[in-house]
This record gives sequence, structure tokens and C-alpha cells, in this order.
Amino acid sequence: MNERRTLRIASIVEGASLLTLLLVAMPLKYALGYPVAVRIAGSVHGVLFLAMLSAAFRAALERALSGRAVLRVVALSVVPFGFVVADRILRVGDRA
Repeated sequence: MNERRTLRIASIVEGASLLTLLLVAMPLKYALGYPVAVRIAGSVHGVLFLAMLSAAFRAALERALSGRAVLRVVALSVVPFGFVVADRILRVGDRA
């Protein structure tokens, strides 16, 4: 599997974990009083975020993506639903 594809998969999984944290765990904590949901989802999201950063770093080192594209993907990873735009950036490069 090449670095671009690895980063694409890592970005999608990390984005899904962010949405789970924001749309499932946070309401469970504040509406129903289950703080453990945020602790678990937050930990999983943190590990997946670091994995995505690692994949981005590797893609940059292997020159699979331009530095600008890597920075855009990393910046989009902190925005809810940003992984959708990042996926498009990474898919367009696959066709080129």
C-alpha cells in the first residue's frame, strides 16, 4: 500500500473518530452524565490522530504528496467533516 493510500485511510478513520467523539460521546457526557464515554472516545481519537500524523509525515518524507497538500490534510483533520475534503485532495492525486 502506498503512502498516499495509507494517509487517505488514516484520515477517514481519524475523521470518523472525531465525529464519534463530538456527536456521540459529548452528548452522552453532558446530556446523560456518562463522562467515561468521552474518556474512551477521546483516547481512541487521540491514538488515531497520532497515527494520521505519522502517515502524513511519512507521505511527506516519501514525497508521495507535496508539502502543501500534507499541510492541508493535517489542517483539515481538526475540522469536523474536514476529512471529506482531505479525502478529495488525496483521491485527486491518485488519478494524476
